[in-house]
Amino acid sequence: MLTTSFPAMIHGSGLRPPEELTLSITPFCNLHCAHCWPEAGPEHTGAQVDVSSITHTVEQWVAAGLKKICLTGGEPLTHPDWRDIVEFCCQLTGLAVIRLQTNGTLLTREAVDFLNRSECERLIFQVSLDGAEAVAHDRVRGHGSYNRTLRGLRLLAAAGLGARTTVAFTEMAHNFDQLPRLLEQLEAIGIARLVSGTLVRAGRAGTGGGLEMPTPDQYRRLIAAYQDDADFRRRYRKMGNIACLEWLAGRFTATSPTGCTCMQTPYLTADGNLYPCVLMPLARYAVKQAWRRPLRHVLEEATVLWAELPEIQRRRTQALFAHCGGCPGQRHCGGGCMGRAVSTTGDFMQAEDRCALRRAVYSWPDA
Repeated sequence: MLTTSFPAMIHGSGLRPPEELTLSITPFCNLHCAHCWPEAGPEHTGAQVDVSSITHTVEQWVAAGLKKICLTGGEPLTHPDWRDIVEFCCQLTGLAVIRLQTNGTLLTREAVDFLNRSECERLIFQVSLDGAEAVAHDRVRGHGSYNRTLRGLRLLAAAGLGARTTVAFTEMAHNFDQLPRLLEQLEAIGIARLVSGTLVRAGRAGTGGGLEMPTPDQYRRLIAAYQDDADFRRRYRKMGNIACLEWLAGRFTATSPTGCTCMQTPYLTADGNLYPCVLMPLARYAVKQAWRRPLRHVLEEATVLWAELPEIQRRRTQALFAHCGGCPGQRHCGGGCMGRAVSTTGDFMQAEDRCALRRAVYSWPDA
């Protein structure tokens, strides 16, 4: 248990207390996706995280006030004891949200029956689907994966779990235009929500494979479709969260960039490294052996290592002022995500890689 002085120490450093922990319970995956950031796969040489380490670690985080957890990998369903891990998390009353992040291909009827029997309303599902057709999805995740993921989604919906299921879509040039059709498909299946995130050129996506981010013209076409197509607009308002449409909706509100939320959403890898967030797995910020050490020691070290991040964010905002000064979205974006910037350019002081996409949205003509 942490002492009462610990939250004060976090706030004093300019960081924010942890709210959601992304927990990689395995480095293995049954797929070999071309855009995988942790570069997981069937051939990974690491080891599974043992259940006792996982349960002890989660218990400590919850005792320290953690409210949300995301179980990920690799592919968490490749862990031989994934059911025990999910069941343990469901028994912890301190957790408000338990998110199971999966590629969906291993969601068999037996697995979904188990998830349904858990009767844990706090358990939600995030399933990766990167296209409205097999050719788009399978280009990234391998032949046959689209059909298996779609089967898993249908099993979740048939079990009454569609309302707790979100599809996570990675925006790429080859699949972006399929978003309106994918929303239509998911509504028909009974899936509650779709959230998109733009491809990050890191991990495998940063070493080739021919995957590209969407273009500004693709963003403009989607905005036009949203404004012109009443059915797409209705579905989006009901179940969508797509970056460019969210930016469009917020571009004229009286907001300003909130900066990095480091430590609020930490990321613990299967090999025991704790990072400020999933977008910043940098060696200089790794707290090592986080599975084996008392949480207080881990977080004390993290606070010291990450304490410079708020100041870096402040200096970054100042440095980017001239670069962003002519952009109508300056007060919303501020150069974008610091984690994306350093992961794709190696430099905290650069604008993030979606700069041209953001400008296309913020310069859209007034409605």
